[in-house]
Amino acid sequence: MTLTFTLDPDLTPGLQADIVGLWTEVSNAGGAVGFVPPVTEDEVRVTAEKQFAGVGPGRPDRLLVAHEAGTGVLAGVLFFEDMRFGLMDHWRLLKRVMVHPKLQGSGYGVDLMAEAERIARSWGLDGLRLTLRGGLGLETFYGRCGYVEVGRVPGAIRVAPGDDRDDVTMWLDLR
Repeated sequence: MTLTFTLDPDLTPGLQADIVGLWTEVSNAGGAVGFVPPVTEDEVRVTAEKQFAGVGPGRPDRLLVAHEAGTGVLAGVLFFEDMRFGLMDHWRLLKRVMVHPKLQGSGYGVDLMAEAERIARSWGLDGLRLTLRGGLGLETFYGRCGYVEVGRVPGAIRVAPGDDRDDVTMWLDLR
């Protein structure tokens, strides 16, 4: 299967519900997208609504969604976050990079990241930055997508008492 991508889709209640459902499933499968399992859709919705508030006409952030071409199933999402500071207007932060757990390993994550890069280049950006929770091997995945580690704060993310993870910053230079 292949993916179809939509940048800045109409953020209908149905799409919002689909994204909250995806976010919940990714979180409960151990994905590092702001929660530690178990988490409910109601808990995710509170954070999702804050993320959605920055997206849409006249707002600074952008949403990229990926659907399976054949099934129409929501396969993945990510947000381009504007830093809202003129001196950082030449790059964007990628947030909430998610691929449905049942579809991971299919190459969709690489496709989603490649589409984000293509869009960023079309905007004339100099780079993309993302942060991740250490200890999950995500540095390897993003490294395969061209990102390099540029910073690490040891133990900055506490997922449970006695389980602190590094907050890792990665950068894709588009110049």
